[in-house]
Amino acid sequence: MKNLNKYPLWTAIVTPMLSDSSVDYDSFEKILREQDASGNAIVILGSTGEALNLDKTECKKILEFGLSLNLNVPLMTGIGGFNQKDTLEYVHYLNTLALDAYLVVTPLYAKPGEFGQTQWFKEILDASTKPCMLYNVPGRTGVKMSFNAVKNLAHHKNFWAIKEASGSVEDFKKYSESNPNARVYSGDDGLLFDFYPHGCKGLVSVASNAWPKETKAYVLKTLEGKLTKEEAIIWSKACDSLFIAANPVPVKHLMKTQGKIKTDTMRSPLSEKDLIDESPLNEANNAISIWYKENL
Repeated sequence: MKNLNKYPLWTAIVTPMLSDSSVDYDSFEKILREQDASGNAIVILGSTGEALNLDKTECKKILEFGLSLNLNVPLMTGIGGFNQKDTLEYVHYLNTLALDAYLVVTPLYAKPGEFGQTQWFKEILDASTKPCMLYNVPGRTGVKMSFNAVKNLAHHKNFWAIKEASGSVEDFKKYSESNPNARVYSGDDGLLFDFYPHGCKGLVSVASNAWPKETKAYVLKTLEGKLTKEEAIIWSKACDSLFIAANPVPVKHLMKTQGKIKTDTMRSPLSEKDLIDESPLNEANNAISIWYKENL
């Protein structure tokens, strides 16, 4: 088992696709090896990886392919849904793989409260044989992860970390207080600078798909307390460009432009056609390139 705490940056990796929306394994290997070379830990099949748009057979093949590459960095995978029985069956399958951790999102659509969330997370934590990062992303799930549910589960042996992606500094502080034993990571690329003073341990990133070395430098400089306010503004603006359409539409388009993946094809219900104006992405790519050269 790899030491997960050594990795301040986790890339929520995209799932590259060919024009017929089948998985492009050649591009997938290329971008996974690029992350490995940069020393970035990897999340396979998170929301950025379009996990819920793929069927379970595809997901299993993607995971098994990623693991077959024998990368040096840790691999985490996403666990999300709204059917506990199906979810637990999937966890039991995941336990048979050489994964290093699980990213467990708040239940989707149902909007459970403290007790429903506590039960949901506890069942998964109990079934898991790997450390788990609980994931708050109310913009996608429709409900905030309960602070009391976090507190209720604070001493569970498999509760390792929290990914906080609500965009709120106050909520970040409350999650940290709800489980002082958990490592809390930013789930918002552009807010790392704001979360850093409150004990943030790192970033689970979309941006590092397009800028793996650059984002690593940004994260390390921030966590060392050396990132200036002016630099934070550059990064915040660049990261905002990755969300001008539903994630991962913009970052896939940028990666196609960079030559990292062959197409920017999305799996329905997402569509690459929802990106109307690519100019903010081009500006961001140029700004980050200049910033990185200045910081080498």
